[in-house]
Amino acid sequence: MPEEAAAPERPATFREVFASREYRYLFSATLLSWCGDYLAKAAVTALVFAQTRSVVLSAAAFALSYLPWVAGGPLLAAMAEHRPFRTVMVTSDLLRAGLMCLVALPGMPVPAMLALLFATALGNPPFEAARSAVLPQILTGDRYVVGLSLHSSTSQVAQLAGYLGGAALAPFYPRLALLLNAATFVVSAALIRYGIADRRPIGLPAQRRRLLAETADGFRVVFGTRVLRAIAVVVFASMLFSIVPEGLAAAWAAELAGSDSARGWTQGLIMVAKPLGVITGSLTVARLIRPDLRRRLVPPFVVLAPLALVPALADPGVWALVLMGMVCGAAIAGMLPTANGLFVQALPAGYRARAYGVMQGGMQVIQGSAVLVTGVLADRFSVPAVVGWWSLAGAVLLFVIVLRWPGGDEFAKAAAAARALERGAAGTGGAPPVVGPAPARVPPRQMAQTAMDGHRGVAGTMER
Repeated sequence: MPEEAAAPERPATFREVFASREYRYLFSATLLSWCGDYLAKAAVTALVFAQTRSVVLSAAAFALSYLPWVAGGPLLAAMAEHRPFRTVMVTSDLLRAGLMCLVALPGMPVPAMLALLFATALGNPPFEAARSAVLPQILTGDRYVVGLSLHSSTSQVAQLAGYLGGAALAPFYPRLALLLNAATFVVSAALIRYGIADRRPIGLPAQRRRLLAETADGFRVVFGTRVLRAIAVVVFASMLFSIVPEGLAAAWAAELAGSDSARGWTQGLIMVAKPLGVITGSLTVARLIRPDLRRRLVPPFVVLAPLALVPALADPGVWALVLMGMVCGAAIAGMLPTANGLFVQALPAGYRARAYGVMQGGMQVIQGSAVLVTGVLADRFSVPAVVGWWSLAGAVLLFVIVLRWPGGDEFAKAAAAARALERGAAGTGGAPPVVGPAPARVPPRQMAQTAMDGHRGVAGTMER
């Protein structure tokens, strides 16, 4: 039985999560980076719309941070398994800080600024993949799920602060927002360097292969097993619809507000509605609902997220939009950390960074594409109509998808298969979680295939 399954079926406490010194440092570093990122994103989006009055260009500026995942996010994420996780995160932070300082130089042409912003965003995939891979080594059992909920809720606090600050600074000091973002990267690098142990990937092969081959292994593991594939499809489909109000916020605010000052305030309210809902939902679901009930509530939450945005068809006022966004965010918060926890339990540890690259890459591509497509539609139709009909289609699609959501027994069998594979890799020389690369001798392609076969084999054994 896996360690997670043997833990008591009660929610872990925030005290138990923050008892980990490493988690406290990682949590603080991540929160700082997020605040700076959202500050810069809101400032750039508002600045582009103010200069061009184009919904498409404004949406494109918002979607720019997603583009690196389109241009090879899973490949960049696979790089996280070539070095100690701490080294990957610190290097990514310092490179992003330097590039962001270049973006903030006075007189920087807009095309060059956007190119540098894209280059800065290239540091996101390896950093986030390393952080995702190291977190299950720091927190185990339900502490991991509660830790994810804390990350989710605080990321929304960062969005809230960043979006409001960025929208307020954009008309007056847009480059200040970029310098503040650079400063958060520097502080984050220091926190990670001195607060996180020198943790290494678990169960990786002694001989590295080309990044393309290793990235392909990540896709095979994620989409080659029913449980991981089901989680991936649900998460991807949810992101396709929940991001749209944020991406169209600048144009939506222009339709609702009568002045420039009111437009900035309205844009900020629309953009922070979902983060407020995620904060509320994350803390409530993680602390007040038992782990087994959380798992059963994933399908209803999945459908509720786009359904909450359908009333946009009635062209409501800004406070109604805030309420709708909060309900959507709360539903996402009820679904995503639990789905992530199930995903990690069913995933062999040696594939965490690569699988994260696949998942995060898919989420970023889908969110960026959704914003761009709805932005094009909003150039021809009203923003409320686009959001409402898009969300209605999402509710129908997700209802059909969750009809095939796996049962609790399937998740338990997949988790048992993953742990059995890890024990097998450790028996052939798998790497320990902290310091010292003692590599496994299992060929990578064979290990990826074994990961898929192991899920099926252990599941069949348990049935017999």
